[in-house]
Amino acid sequence: MMQAEVRPKQRGNLNTADIRVKRRVRLNWIDAIRFILLAIGAIAMLFPLFWMVTIALKSNNDVFKIPPEWFPREFHWSNFVTGTKEINFWQTFGNSLFIAITCTIGQIISSVLVGYGLARLKFPGRKLWFSLFIGSLMLPGFVGMIPMFNLYTSIGWYDSWLPIIVPAFFGNATFSFLFVQYIKTISVSFDEAAKIDGASDLYVLLKVLVPMSMPVIMTMVIFAFQGAWNQYLEPLLYIIDPSKWTLSLAMATYTGTYATAWNLFMAADLIYILPMLLLFFFGQKFFMQGLGSMNSAGLK
Repeated sequence: MMQAEVRPKQRGNLNTADIRVKRRVRLNWIDAIRFILLAIGAIAMLFPLFWMVTIALKSNNDVFKIPPEWFPREFHWSNFVTGTKEINFWQTFGNSLFIAITCTIGQIISSVLVGYGLARLKFPGRKLWFSLFIGSLMLPGFVGMIPMFNLYTSIGWYDSWLPIIVPAFFGNATFSFLFVQYIKTISVSFDEAAKIDGASDLYVLLKVLVPMSMPVIMTMVIFAFQGAWNQYLEPLLYIIDPSKWTLSLAMATYTGTYATAWNLFMAADLIYILPMLLLFFFGQKFFMQGLGSMNSAGLK
């Protein structure tokens, strides 16, 4: 009788163990398939960067060889020096860096202030203003291009950086919306606790909410810097003097009518994208946290 009672328990234990093993094997297969798909996607995304580096290290005669050479036989490191000398690279690099940093600071400060006001302060018409902000996101940027051009030329801002920099200090609807959505996930009790101790609204924003909102702020910094760094249309419209050109305008002069030195262009272009790569590399932790938190917050 004792043996008859023990055997079913042993079989039950074996069946449970077999089920667990099968589940682990199944999960391993799913993880393997997921890893393969992600690896294929990563290779597809990194291939253009790899091809840029390959062309930048070739001679111009080897760029269009058929069949193509995936790795250059000789590394022409001098392309990075020659490529920057073909145009006024470093001066325009400094111009773009100054404009991008200034615009980023302006957009972050103004968007954080506007977002805090819409999310935390109670005033008449708050919902209406928030709806207008959301509605402005639906309008293409080309709608106000002609009126703004007439305005800036009439006040003497033509052929200067002011039409590019000054609007950044008047808020960005997208960034304000992101900040509103993020701080709505932060409990109001933090604000109330600080105000009980005598803190003002500005103190609550700077000392309480901003440190807790670093993921979304870093996300805004990356997007703002990228948009300002890659600006092409606004500098093309407003800047005439070559000494005031941005790097995007200077890079456009590489494309010649009859021929283009693509190896020199790619070498200069790699330096052109370097600030964005460094910014994302050092801020990717906050960037991913910001995107994840906004995804889980939803529209409120």
